Amino acid sequence: MRRLFSVMAIATVTVLALASASFAADGKVHRVAIQVDQNDPAVMNLALNNATNVIEYYRGKGEDVDVDLVTYGPGLNMLRDDTSPVKDRIKQLKELAFPGKIQFSACENTRKGMEKKEGHTIPILSEATVVPSGVVRLMELQEQGWSYVRP
Repeated sequence: MRRLFSVMAIATVTVLALASASFAADGKVHRVAIQVDQNDPAVMNLALNNATNVIEYYRGKGEDVDVDLVTYGPGLNMLRDDTSPVKDRIKQLKELAFPGKIQFSACENTRKGMEKKEGHTIPILSEATVVPSGVVRLMELQEQGWSYVRP
């Protein structure tokens, strides 16, 4: 009887493992939202490294992945066309290395606050998408099952 239960347990684990692997290989898209809320080039580069590593990892496994770097507060400087210390790297990632796999979301609330404080229009990189609120964007992505990383 013990042997029967052992065989059944091993069979169940095997079936679950195969089903899990099959699900990942059969079109599951991995999705991660990466928060950037600091005006620190080291944090920005760490976030870009995280995104690159995730995309390359799943690409190597033949699996799909989507990445959204969400900026707000001081982190919006990452996506400002006039101040971004990483804009060349963003352009390279978005257009050449990972087209269609990476999104850069810029918080409109933060941009409006910066424009009011600085007294001029804040230019956003053409590679970025302006979203109404960075925090709300993160919330909604997590509600849709996206993983969350804060470098």
